[in-house]
Amino acid sequence: MPRTREQLPPEFFTAPEGNDLHGSNARLRATGCPVHAINYPVGGEGYVVADYATVLKAFSDPRLSKRVDNAPAWFRDLVKDSSPVLVRNMLTADPPEHTRLRKLVSRAFVPRRMELLRPRIQEITDELIDALPEQGEVNLMEFAFSLPMRVICEFLGVPVADRPQLHTWGNRLSGAPYPDAESNEKLKDASENIERYLLDLLADRRAHLGDDLVSILVRAADEEDRFTNDELVSTLVLLIIAGHKTTANLIGSGTHALLTHPDQLELLRDRPELADLAVEEFLRFESPVYRGTLRVAAEDMELGGCPIPKESFVHLLMGSANRDPDAFEDPDGLDITRTANRHLAFGQGPHFCVGAPLSRVEGRIAFTTLLRRLPGLRLAVPAAGVEWLFDNSTSRGLVKLPVTYDARLAADARPSADTSRDR
Repeated sequence: MPRTREQLPPEFFTAPEGNDLHGSNARLRATGCPVHAINYPVGGEGYVVADYATVLKAFSDPRLSKRVDNAPAWFRDLVKDSSPVLVRNMLTADPPEHTRLRKLVSRAFVPRRMELLRPRIQEITDELIDALPEQGEVNLMEFAFSLPMRVICEFLGVPVADRPQLHTWGNRLSGAPYPDAESNEKLKDASENIERYLLDLLADRRAHLGDDLVSILVRAADEEDRFTNDELVSTLVLLIIAGHKTTANLIGSGTHALLTHPDQLELLRDRPELADLAVEEFLRFESPVYRGTLRVAAEDMELGGCPIPKESFVHLLMGSANRDPDAFEDPDGLDITRTANRHLAFGQGPHFCVGAPLSRVEGRIAFTTLLRRLPGLRLAVPAAGVEWLFDNSTSRGLVKLPVTYDARLAADARPSADTSRDR
């Protein structure tokens, strides 16, 4: 569709004005119209939805399809050619297909099972902190990425030596598709490599079933005879991508929020029992997934009073909805005691994030352990010097998080009153 003066440029997602995503979102909400045209993906007709009420309603609107087959032909062909491994899981399906595919993994991610993983997640967290220097400056995003990657790979039963390669492939796939041919060639290579790897993993696991998640999925698939190998591979790719990148952003962005709000930092140090509420507030305040994944109008429709033609892309701005003053009191303020926090960071409706229970457990453990074991934790650069990552994916996080601290306490130590405060 030709660009019009009223359209938002693609840079609204990849490089918002002044790198101020929240300011850009606030200006959209202030126009009084919740839906705005955008030239994204470039060459398609797209719309962003900025307010809480419309985003919430859209999450459960059956006219908004997740199926790539409902997208324009040029986009459908691009995705299926460059990253076919991504289009066979529940994230790119509508009911009843979505219901069938979600059933495959939902039993493995119930909160009760995630709580049983808590001791091992605590051990991994402590091991990663043990590897930090006794004091000084570190890039905390390395810790933030390592923790959920190790957890999901242990959950899947992936060998330690293979995890860095999975991380690289997962990062490439998370931005699919790309606006240029060179990047899509690299995407295709990553898609083919991870598919081969996971097919070999499935074959090995069928011969040696255990208690890991891959074995759970294989048993479910074979017992019910309702899932193909392609669907299993695509589901595993989804779990690898969603299982580490979004949680890494939660840990990194949440820590940054604390370190730039000293009163909240002190409150959580004094009252670690607030960790559950704090995690929900971090998810609202800096949503790790700032806009929803693929949604396409399956028919001509209207949303928020705006006509949406069939095959249009609809981008639900969860990060904007979570700062909407009509839904949250003092939305730009950080309050780790906030209750009735109905944020949309994990989505809503049938596509609510199946991995939310695991991400929440990892976040609670990460924040409380960091504050307990690293007294004097603080930013090592001015707050304005921290760079946010804006790329082709739907996630948002920090490029680096330089921090420093006064000491690295033992895993079983308890900080004394004079070493647990900022300096």
